[in-house]
Amino acid sequence: MARILIVEDEEKIARFVTLELEHEGYQVEHAADGRTAVDLALERDYDLILLDVLLPQFNGME
Repeated sequence: MARILIVEDEEKIARFVTLELEHEGYQVEHAADGRTAVDLALERDYDLILLDVLLPQFNGME
């Protein structure tokens, strides 16, 4: 099963995308800010990271 990290600070968008991907059979985790996303990406393996650009702490370009 593919693992996906969603990095999105707007909770409604993150929840919608998470539900849709889980419905399709993916394992999904969510980070609401750039710092958390970096920490998760360094400690776990993901097949895909969906990254918002405008995030608190670190933005998507950093």
